Order: sequence, then structure tokens, then C-alpha cells
Amino acid sequence: MYMEIGCFVSCLCGWILVCSTLPTEYWTFSEVGSIVLTTSNYYSNLWRDCISDTTGVSDCKDYPSMLALPVFLHACRALAVCAVITGFFGGVLTLIGMKCTKIGGSELANSRVTFAGSVTYLVSGFCGMITYSWWANRVISEFVDPNFRAQKFELGAAVFIGWGGSLLLISGGVVLGYFSGKEGLKPSSPKGPRRPGTYATARTRRTYVLPASASRVTLGPPLFYEGRKSRTTGASGTNQTFGRDSFV
Repeated sequence: MYMEIGCFVSCLCGWILVCSTLPTEYWTFSEVGSIVLTTSNYYSNLWRDCISDTTGVSDCKDYPSMLALPVFLHACRALAVCAVITGFFGGVLTLIGMKCTKIGGSELANSRVTFAGSVTYLVSGFCGMITYSWWANRVISEFVDPNFRAQKFELGAAVFIGWGGSLLLISGGVVLGYFSGKEGLKPSSPKGPRRPGTYATARTRRTYVLPASASRVTLGPPLFYEGRKSRTTGASGTNQTFGRDSFV
């Protein structure tokens, strides 16, 4: 239970960090000094471009057309939104299946719901990690390319915050999935040879479970009769009497 609580807190913190990077403009930034007293700062994110200077004037502008945007930006937007949505549903599933909440049914059902929540957290973490890594790779490749003539940018603080949040989601989801999977994904039937039925069990089933016509089985002449003398002659040639219990 304490392990589940720790993993849930870790994943929740990671999801909050990932959500906080979406409205933040500092995914990339660039500083351009035009004159001695004025310095312009350019920064942008998935949704808009912004500019500010040392005089206190700042302005942001959304991207004018969605169809004119590159495929790279559309893919990063989709992955970021998927990371937020899957992280939310992962938190809901984990809250339902945790041992301390007592919301679900049996222990097996709770473990399986918790395992589903951990898988959803892993999906959220990997979506976020792909988004920030792809963005960082694009910015770094343009910065080190000597043939790139446009304005070059550097990595902003939002990318590093997103990396930290994605790492928390992945680590918490892995640990939570390991412990909940051990308990919730047990095989239904135990492995190993089954114990054969005893004589009493077989006799009881044939006598009382089956119909009367099917339960009458002819096994040949009787081996003994209780209260009578057997016809077996020992070494001394004397007759002995056997009861039912002694015979069995």
C-alpha cells in the first residue's frame, strides 16, 4: 500500500509538471542585442511566438494558420495533448484500484485496475518524453548547422521541466506496474501435477452423484462378505475371519 502511494504521488507530480509546460512560452529562446541599452528576447512554444525587450514592452502572437505549420509542430502538439489526457486517466484508474481507497471490489480486481493505471501512466510518460526530445533535437540540430541562416534558438526551461515530469511518470509507472502486476496477473490454475482422486472420493462420486442406473457397476464376484469366513487357507491350514476394515 505504501509503495502504491509513493508511486502515485510520483506520477501525479510528473503529470503536473508536464501540464505546466504547455502554457509556458519558454520552450525556445534567443537573445539579440540591437543597441547598447536595448536587448530583444525572442521565445516561443507550441502555440505562439513572443518578443520582449529591456524597456518592458512584450508582445505575443499566435501562429496565423494551422495548415501552414510544419508536420513536426503538429506531431509535437498531438503527443503533448496525449500525454496530458492519458496521465489524467492514469490517475483516475490508480485512485480506484489502490488498496488505501477501498473503492474497487476484490483484491484481484483492484490489482488489475492499478496495473491498467500504471500502463496508462507509462503511455503518458513516453508521449511526453518523445515530445520534448524531438523538440530539443530539432532546436539543437538547427543551432549547430552552419548552413542554417535563420535566427537560431536555444533550449528553454520548459523542455527541461518536461523531461523531469516525463521521467517521474515513467519511473512511477514502472514500479507501480511491477508490484500490481505480480499480484493481479497471477495464473488462474496452479502449475504442477494434479493430485489423483482417492478411493473414497471415486466411490462416493460413482455411488451418490451418478444416476442409479449408471452407478451400478459389476466388478465380478465379491471378494469378501462381512461376518463370514474367507476361503483363504494360510500356511498353517487354518481359516481366518476378515472384517471390512481389516480387509481395506
